[in-house]
Amino acid sequence: MISESVDDYLKAILELGGAHDERVTTNALAERLGVRTPSVTGMLQKLAAQKPLLVLYEKHRGVQLTAAGKRRAWELVRHHRLLELFLHDVLKYSWDEVHDEAERLEHFISERFEDRVSAILGDPEFDPHGHAIPRKDQSGVFRDEATLAEWPLHKPAIISSVSDRNAASLRELERLGLMPGAALIVEQRKSSGALAVRLDGGPEVIRVNKDLAFRVLVGNRQR
Repeated sequence: MISESVDDYLKAILELGGAHDERVTTNALAERLGVRTPSVTGMLQKLAAQKPLLVLYEKHRGVQLTAAGKRRAWELVRHHRLLELFLHDVLKYSWDEVHDEAERLEHFISERFEDRVSAILGDPEFDPHGHAIPRKDQSGVFRDEATLAEWPLHKPAIISSVSDRNAASLRELERLGLMPGAALIVEQRKSSGALAVRLDGGPEVIRVNKDLAFRVLVGNRQR
């Protein structure tokens, strides 16, 4: 049995390691999980000594997931994103409420429950925030995305996903119309990092602060 705490570590390592499976530092994990660095080091040492082996950890070099660790982490990602969509579409939670509920539930659902939720939702591809839902028993895919803060000026883009970790930011994104699928162009970048953005066909320029711009992920506009 894998504990809820271990699950949180595995998912955080997966997300921070990204598409290139980079080694994740203890400091990065401490910041993501909101715990002290010595506590992270202690947990990683315990995980590296457990069977089945879920992580590969070397002091001063960081941590990576083993194949078994990746399987569990992607399973959690699938649970989380399915639950977010179920809460949003079926139970009518708002999109800024679903993350915390899904965080609590993702560790405990059975395969039967997962299959029933997926069937009810029509085997969906994306959660309410635009994140791809991994296929059952398969690894997910890190999409080719960039933050809005880093996107070039005057280059058309489509919002592919938004961070679901801050409820207040999600409410502000919804108010501004910065939702997955929206087309936009960055017209100006201030020295503060704030952006002037125009949504496709929109008459007004939207002001987006630096923090919010880093929470929006975009890709090339499809023709």
